[in-house]
Amino acid sequence: MNPELLEQYGPRESVEYDVVIVGGGPAGLSAAIRVKHLAHQNDADISVCVLEKGSEIGAHILSGAVMDPRAINELIPDWKAKGAPLNIEVSEDSFLFLTESDARPVPAWALPDNFKNHGNYVVSLANVTRWLGREAEALGVDIFPGFPAAEVLYNDNGSVRGVATGNMGIGKNGEPTASFQPGMELHAKYTLFSEGTRGHLGRQLSDKFGLGDGVDPQVYGLGIKEIWEVSPEKHKPGLVMHTAGWPLKNDTYGGSFLYHSDNNQVVVGFVVGLGYKNPYLSPFEEFQRYKTHPQVRKFLDGGKRVSYGARAITAGGLMSLPRVVFPGGALVGDDAGFLNASRIKGSHAAIKTGMLAADAAFEALQAGRQHDVLTAYPEAFKASWLYDELYRARNFKQWMSKGLYLGTLMVGIEQKLLGGKVPWTLHHKHWDHEMLEPAARHQKIDYPKPDGKLTFDRLSSVFASNTNHEENQPAHLTLKKVTVPIEVNFTTYAGPESRYCPAGVYEFAQNDEGEGRLVINAQNCLHCKTCDIKDPTQNIVWVTPEGGGGPNYSNM
Repeated sequence: MNPELLEQYGPRESVEYDVVIVGGGPAGLSAAIRVKHLAHQNDADISVCVLEKGSEIGAHILSGAVMDPRAINELIPDWKAKGAPLNIEVSEDSFLFLTESDARPVPAWALPDNFKNHGNYVVSLANVTRWLGREAEALGVDIFPGFPAAEVLYNDNGSVRGVATGNMGIGKNGEPTASFQPGMELHAKYTLFSEGTRGHLGRQLSDKFGLGDGVDPQVYGLGIKEIWEVSPEKHKPGLVMHTAGWPLKNDTYGGSFLYHSDNNQVVVGFVVGLGYKNPYLSPFEEFQRYKTHPQVRKFLDGGKRVSYGARAITAGGLMSLPRVVFPGGALVGDDAGFLNASRIKGSHAAIKTGMLAADAAFEALQAGRQHDVLTAYPEAFKASWLYDELYRARNFKQWMSKGLYLGTLMVGIEQKLLGGKVPWTLHHKHWDHEMLEPAARHQKIDYPKPDGKLTFDRLSSVFASNTNHEENQPAHLTLKKVTVPIEVNFTTYAGPESRYCPAGVYEFAQNDEGEGRLVINAQNCLHCKTCDIKDPTQNIVWVTPEGGGGPNYSNM
């Protein structure tokens, strides 16, 4: 807390819990549920709270999503009887290689197991998360939506003591307004961080404790998603279609998903690996082009887009996985990077790692320990089915980053012929922001204008995401040095901020003297974290905005 505010308003109030969980996504809520299950089974009194920066549980949750039920079967075996929203079982798998006007299907016999979805469910992960939230509250978990954890608190010995929520009512000028309320401290014996991809506090913890030392650089993708209502005759509940190829070039990693859910709705999305080289590439515009392909538009023509969103995904896999424990806490889910990129699935991994961390925390609490290192968590992960799954897929992103054709061949050999049991391991060698090349090495990409029916612009898309931020607050997209966007990013890379952001947050303009400047429209931010990841100078730092701000996804 700002020392001047501390002097003016006095110390922050504090609350004590046994376990504090930062982030109300699948990983965090599963950890909370698991701790409470164990407490009830052992007649133990353990207090648990979950902090969620979104306006409600599920508001910031976006995923494809085809969900593998293996982990939720372990967490809540009777989930079906309890009404969990896993209603549409996958009925058909389809994988296509696209050219601009044609599509080549992969025969079912040739598909590796990682692209087969028998027994999985097409879901809204936001709705699954809301259901998990209700289950957690019924067990006695305190859930506080609209309260982002803004600061890690430490004990004198350096162990994590808990977190503090952000101050409310700070104006754009950085001064308290009439509605100012200081943040609150939440102290815990153990604090679990489940903020999702590129977690704000997770990054700080990684730096402080050297969690990423000795592992490969983490790599990411940007996933962009829309929900469409289509005519009943075009709707095929349970159809799962993935594509690779057009509109991306061979040397750019990416692909699409198109899932038929319930209520005549189709989920359509596109993922672009953020290690791309061309600064003129726009993942948002590539997604719009993808929808014009005959194999995609045949489902969408005559339909209506009802929702839009975007989110970065952690795609480095096992070789980029940091140490997940430190004195007083742990990273779970995508805050660490447990997503299986080869399966385009992470929710089952989030749930499983939340459970494993909860098991370790409960064991420590029962033994009377606190603020130490939960070594039982990574040990249990190493012995789990999740480790085996990620180990078999450990080379996927590395191969696919070498180009579509070579990558497809090698992934097919590893996954289809050898079942992932190969004696070699590939490594990520560069951070995504290091891969961007100067604009002088590349040609501009001429993207077509949106038609407002099938393809759209950024601002109408942001509107469809229900994004909102209190305007009178400091921008949560901060610059380490204000001159860098013009002096380096615009001059050398042609201002990539205006293209990699899927929400129109960044635009370059001129002041009255004709000098260039970067305009940051922070109120448009979808909290996707792409700018924090892809900025070539790492000058942009995403910090927590005032609680409740951001998108409000209803069915994503």
